[in-house]
Amino acid sequence: MDAAADTRGAELTRFNTFGLRARAARLVHVRDADQARALVNEADWAHTPRLVLGGGSNVVLTGDFAGTVLKVDLPGRRLLRTEPDAWTVEAGAGENWHDFVRWTLAQGWPGLENLSLIPGTVGAAPIQNIGAYGLEIVDRFDSLEAIDLDTGACRSFGGHDCAFGYRDSVFKRQPGKWLVTAVRFRLPRPWQPVTRYADVARELAARGIGAPGALDISDAVIAIRRRKLPDPAEIGNAGSFFKNPVVAAEACVRLLAAHPAMPHYPQPDGREKLAAGWLIEQAGWKGRDLGPVGCYERQALVLVNRGGASGADVRRIADAIMADVERAFGVRLEPEPVFV
Repeated sequence: MDAAADTRGAELTRFNTFGLRARAARLVHVRDADQARALVNEADWAHTPRLVLGGGSNVVLTGDFAGTVLKVDLPGRRLLRTEPDAWTVEAGAGENWHDFVRWTLAQGWPGLENLSLIPGTVGAAPIQNIGAYGLEIVDRFDSLEAIDLDTGACRSFGGHDCAFGYRDSVFKRQPGKWLVTAVRFRLPRPWQPVTRYADVARELAARGIGAPGALDISDAVIAIRRRKLPDPAEIGNAGSFFKNPVVAAEACVRLLAAHPAMPHYPQPDGREKLAAGWLIEQAGWKGRDLGPVGCYERQALVLVNRGGASGADVRRIADAIMADVERAFGVRLEPEPVFV
């Protein structure tokens, strides 16, 4: 294996967007599937702790990692097929997600525009079932290829196999088990804009765009995200830190009686989704710091590294926010990132 692709005692700070300091006993840059399968044949692999890392935008490193970190760098973008009702496109798991989205739009294959500027890699997108502004990966997913890191076997996953949930999938529930190598997306024809999200509709209206194209929606989403969310290159963060909680309809009615202005969104199963950012702000955390980690002043859903933070610092403020929200509203928040 190329020495540059396999490093002992590697520093991981630049491989996680929170900028948390940690080291890995071993860091392997995976650039092709054969390389990943070769690792499985190593004598001590079965007993080696492992962490699969994409863009590092959905992970909180709480300390040094005593095993092997697999940094997924698999490249590639292509159109697989064109059918009357869809374009099917494929990308290597190591491709930058936002760059891939903009590439599909430049090629004339719309459908992913609402997911513009989400940090991370293509391979991480289905693991987290990323979503924003009225769209989730599950809405555009076709299939993916992954390697079983226990056996080295390759497997194809359809949508049902992935067991997608809200910011969840079978891969997230089995950390270190699967290494996604390529993901395929089905982009529907004819294309229909998704503009029901209020922020997107307002942004398009402000730009005087009444009949938006896919690129218009992508540009609007980018502008919204840049206003609300900090750039990880400038201030360490992991994007939206808490999931929007989903509660029973009866619980929502009780909360609305006490908090009539509380945002809430009906779900297909009759439950109601609440806005975690609103709950956190009402609990008094927006713009507030606890040690070197703060609750971002423009978006309460985002925790930021003010400088020199550790994973323990992130956990401390996350626990404090969750406790205060539960005390105020009886609602338990759940972090989106994975603590390692």
